[in-house]
Amino acid sequence: MSTQNWPIELRLKDGGRALSVAYDDATFDLPAEYLRVTSPSAEVQGHTAAEKRTVGGKRNVVITAVEPVGHYAVKLVFDDGHDSGLFTWDYLHELGADREAKWAHYLGELDAKKMSRDYPSL
Repeated sequence: MSTQNWPIELRLKDGGRALSVAYDDATFDLPAEYLRVTSPSAEVQGHTAAEKRTVGGKRNVVITAVEPVGHYAVKLVFDDGHDSGLFTWDYLHELGADREAKWAHYLGELDAKKMSRDYPSL
């Protein structure tokens, strides 16, 4: 697997409420909620665009473990039991670089589906 962005450091912060990922060109502090709702897992992303899920109710989710996967990714384990997403170095960089737009899109999806960050559905 070809990786263009290699992290220098990964560190859990704030008791697992954020993951700090440092690269040569930037450091990103990514909230656990943001990582959980953008997980690259099939459970969240689906196998096609039509299967993509909007995940609500994750405002207080915490990352409990960061497990290396080869030399190209980490598996994040969340306190809600989710642990099937493999976050590649490139995907973590993308999440950091595009965080503002991705987060705004997510909040718009929640609103359109009448969902909440505090509850899975209203």
